[in-house]
Amino acid sequence: MALLLSSAAVRVGTSATSALADVDLANGFSLPLSAQPAQVQPKRLESGDIQPLLDAIQAREAKVTKRENAIAARSKALDVAQTEVERRLVALEAAERQLRDTLAIAQTAAEDDLARLTTVYENMKPKEASALFEAMEPAFAAGFLGRMDPTVAAKILAGLDPQVAYSISAIVAGRNAQAPKN
Repeated sequence: MALLLSSAAVRVGTSATSALADVDLANGFSLPLSAQPAQVQPKRLESGDIQPLLDAIQAREAKVTKRENAIAARSKALDVAQTEVERRLVALEAAERQLRDTLAIAQTAAEDDLARLTTVYENMKPKEASALFEAMEPAFAAGFLGRMDPTVAAKILAGLDPQVAYSISAIVAGRNAQAPKN
């Protein structure tokens, strides 16, 4: 920067001197020697004058390089993290699919088991089935009776102790009491 300013000062000084001399000669005027502008000699720059500027530029270059390296390292770390996140997301989606499939299989199996057991109870003699239903928890028994053919369920309920039959009937009737109505 200092070098550029020095060069500009030399050019302005040299141009101004020659312009004044041309004007004086054209008009026939002559300035006394003491009044004429001094010839500007460019100052010779010493290597010591430029050295602080070079040092500052090198220091700035080192900072910029250091920042570029830090940004590059951060970018690589982000790329690695991005890849790892994507890999884990794929693994998580696969695990979710597998869990969903397992739950579907388990739910289907449980439903199949309940349907099979309901069919077994329906095919039993009502007196034998009543004895089993009387030993069950009322909520558990209500689940099976709710799935059965109504005529078979009625025969089983008829063979139960009236208190037990009432408990099971109340559970079956109240199951959908909290369901929203249109």
